[in-house]
Amino acid sequence: MPTIQHPYKKSFDRLFEIAERQQGYFTAKQAEAAGFDEKNHYYHVRCGNWIRECRGVYRLSKFPITERPDMIAWSLWSRDRTDKPQGVYSHETALSFYNLSDLNPPKLHMTVPPDFRRSAPIPQVLVLHRGILYEDEIEDARGFWVTKPLKTIADLVAAGYVEDTFLRQAAREALQRGLISQSKIAADTRISDDVKKKILEFIKDH
Repeated sequence: MPTIQHPYKKSFDRLFEIAERQQGYFTAKQAEAAGFDEKNHYYHVRCGNWIRECRGVYRLSKFPITERPDMIAWSLWSRDRTDKPQGVYSHETALSFYNLSDLNPPKLHMTVPPDFRRSAPIPQVLVLHRGILYEDEIEDARGFWVTKPLKTIADLVAAGYVEDTFLRQAAREALQRGLISQSKIAADTRISDDVKKKILEFIKDH
């Protein structure tokens, strides 16, 4: 006797593949691409298959909760009209992500393109920094992007609002773990001389 397959099985499988790469999260457009018509999204929320996190962002209800689900959700929130996330976690949030200091920021810091716009107010949990980031300054953290350690430290030194105690701790920890080096600092043409000098002072004799 032939096996009867659920008509939406292929769609569920495709959506799971997408969500698995994003720690259980997905966008409305990704759901549509997987085969779920937009008019049926509310049904899947109502019956408990999906959880609506914010506008256009959902989570599979039965997907295991990961350590930082909020970072996935807000990364997807930052998507542009092509559904590509624009935000990259940076500054204090990136420092905390790498466990490079005792700094524990209450908000999520994210760098977005200079022309980034939203019609609704920016959520209070986010602090947006505007700037241009290059591919060699960021890395994939399984579902979201984060600035690399040297870029993170350099941005914070340049910003000047974080105490040197935390930045010195971060620079020395990054050096000890091989995440930065004097040669990498010297070779980085995008870091100003003043910022380089300060970072080098932080790691002097270490």
